[in-house]
Amino acid sequence: MPSETSIALRPIGVIRTPYAALEGMPIQPGGARDSLGRVELDPELAPALADVDGFSHVYLIYCFHESSGYKTTVTPYLDDTPRGLFATRAPKRPNPIGLSVVEVVAIDGNVLTVRGADMLDGTPLLDIKPYAPAFDAPAGPVRSGWLEGRGQTVGQTRSDDRFVGPN
Repeated sequence: MPSETSIALRPIGVIRTPYAALEGMPIQPGGARDSLGRVELDPELAPALADVDGFSHVYLIYCFHESSGYKTTVTPYLDDTPRGLFATRAPKRPNPIGLSVVEVVAIDGNVLTVRGADMLDGTPLLDIKPYAPAFDAPAGPVRSGWLEGRGQTVGQTRSDDRFVGPN
């Protein structure tokens, strides 16, 4: 697909969380382990939630709607060394798409309640996919690059102003 091809996506719902401001938010679901969120799907999509309650976790795919612009090198949270953008989960990206694995708590009609919500309140939802270890957990050794050994601090790390505002 040529890079000039455009793709139109429409939100299928909105994610509600306790986080009204970017600054001070958890940076990953690991930093929001007890944080409840509500995924409010468009009502006509309520039947699409059938059988989701059989999964302990789902992926939420969403738009970083308060993000604009990007740099190819960023200094990520959990590090003070500039890194290539695609070796980070920085929200300012060429396509501002976010991905979080969250725990399924409850389903009521078109509302999915989740635990581990690390998004800004009002985040547009693009898709939901079940987390399936047989598909998603790689076999064999896994490398974590520059993140190796840094995961233990994700629970205490909060966002700051480095990814807020224009470039």
